[in-house]
Amino acid sequence: MKIGIVGLPNVGKSTLFNALTKSSGAQAANYPFCTIDPNVGVVEVPDERLNKLSEMIMPEKTIPAIVEFVDIAGLVKGASEGEGLGNQFLANIRECDAIGQVLRIFEDENVIHVHGGVDARRDLEIIETELVLADLQTIQKRLGKAKNDAKSGDKKKIAYANLLELIENELASGKKVVDIDLSNEDQESIKDLHFLSSKPFLYILNVKDSDLATVIPEKIREDLGLPEQAKVVPISAKVEEEMIDFSEEEAKEFLNELGVKDRGLNILIREAYDTLGLQTYFTAGPKEVRAWTVHQGATAPEAAGVIHSDFEDKFIRAEVIGFDDYINAGGEIQAKEKGLLRVEGKEYLVKDGDIMHFRHS
Repeated sequence: MKIGIVGLPNVGKSTLFNALTKSSGAQAANYPFCTIDPNVGVVEVPDERLNKLSEMIMPEKTIPAIVEFVDIAGLVKGASEGEGLGNQFLANIRECDAIGQVLRIFEDENVIHVHGGVDARRDLEIIETELVLADLQTIQKRLGKAKNDAKSGDKKKIAYANLLELIENELASGKKVVDIDLSNEDQESIKDLHFLSSKPFLYILNVKDSDLATVIPEKIREDLGLPEQAKVVPISAKVEEEMIDFSEEEAKEFLNELGVKDRGLNILIREAYDTLGLQTYFTAGPKEVRAWTVHQGATAPEAAGVIHSDFEDKFIRAEVIGFDDYINAGGEIQAKEKGLLRVEGKEYLVKDGDIMHFRHS
């Protein structure tokens, strides 16, 4: 899973990126465009279930699922037309699965705001407008060729050109691709265009550390004019930065003092999984305990294909134990003895937390 981090300059993007990736890869400074090259960081997905399995089995290796974060230069009004530095790096987030918009919602006279003052709703509108304008440029480049191809009279080519024209008109009116009513077939046919505004959005609110325990996402959502289903994640970049070198125990104690139950990173990843319709299954044995990411509704062969494409093509069956059954029984052997291991075929839909072994030819 890859998440692109976007936002205006000086909203805490790079500070947050460094905290999430426990690095200092992104330059963070009190002036616009201190991020020049895109920064990429890989983060382990925190999962207590993986820890429990590892403690029980004591494998040679424990491998968590991962999330990749891509931090690009701050966007400004006019970025799609070359203003600032953001436009040249938009390509770096075209292949991301989701976009996390960082919005600063606190005043600090020591931190410059590129547009003069803090106004998260204005910032949100600027970001989304620039993404839409970038998509408009993308479709206009493709549309000319599509119209020429349609002159052949081929029905599929005519339908494709009409689809692009429809999307162009909607984008020109300010609508995001994700908000256009498109069929699954239409969405598949434009997949190669990697529209920025077609991706799921996460709204990351950079708040004061003192406000972290009291911020109300529902109110912020309303203030920003976002729909009810929008994923809003309050995070204090400063708090996350301070916890970079903390142990788990130290982090818990620090968060307790702030009246907060969990790290912003953990919440962000959970919300991203939910937004993208993802879930986790495990493989477990003495050599390796590992978490794998699949889409909700994935079949057993599709889950096997995440490990290796041959496993999907030559799938025979899956041996499955539910996570709770595995833990409560005391391990795989005990679960088998109690009849908790199930043999599932090609139609089986993987459940979150399943522990699976695949048989293939």
